[in-house]
Amino acid sequence: MRLLRGAERPLGIAEIAERLGVHANTVRFHLEALAANGRVEHTTSGRGAPGRPARLYRPVPGMDPTGPRSYRVLAEALAAGLAGEPDPGRRAIEAGRSWGRSRAAADTSGSAEPVSALMNLLDELGFAPELLPDGEGQQIGVHHCPFLELATERPDVVCPLHLGLMQGAMEAWGSSTAVERVEAFVEPDLCATHLRSPAEVP
Repeated sequence: MRLLRGAERPLGIAEIAERLGVHANTVRFHLEALAANGRVEHTTSGRGAPGRPARLYRPVPGMDPTGPRSYRVLAEALAAGLAGEPDPGRRAIEAGRSWGRSRAAADTSGSAEPVSALMNLLDELGFAPELLPDGEGQQIGVHHCPFLELATERPDVVCPLHLGLMQGAMEAWGSSTAVERVEAFVEPDLCATHLRSPAEVP
C-alpha cells in the first residue's frame, strides 16, 4: 500500500515485484486480498501495444477500512455528554427508546409475540438474556452487558439507555406488556428487567 500510494501512476504486478524484491505470485496474492477489501482497484494500460492490455493497480482514495476502531472512546464521550445534562437518566431513556424503535423497525424475524422478539433482540445485541419467573410478572435476566465498563462507570446513563432500548422496541411492536424497570447487578452476573402486562397492574 505504501508503494502504491507513493507512486505517481498505477503499477503492474511485475513492476511492484521488482521494486519490493519479491516474487510476482506473492504480489498477486496480496493485491487480490487488497482488492477484495476495497483498498486497491485495477485498471488497464491505455497503450495500443498488441496483446491483452496489462493490468495495473492503484490505491482507492479514502481512509483504510481495515484500520483500528475505538468505539469505546466514542461511547465514553457520548455517555459523558449525557451525564452532564440536567436529567441524564431521562435523556438516556429517550435516546434508548429511539434506538429501540429503530431496531424494532428493522426486525425481520416475524415474531408475533413481543416478549420473544425482545429476547431475540437482546440476544443479538449480546446481552445473553434469560426469561425468569417473577412474582409480580415476567422478568428478563441478562447475564452479559455489552457496555459493561461504561455501565460500571456511568450507570446513571447506560442502564437507562438499556431500559429505553427495550421500551422503544416494545412500543414499536405495539406490545401491551410494559418494561417497567431495570435493576442493575442484582447478582454479580445478573441484571434484572421487570415486565408487567395490563392484567397484572393492581
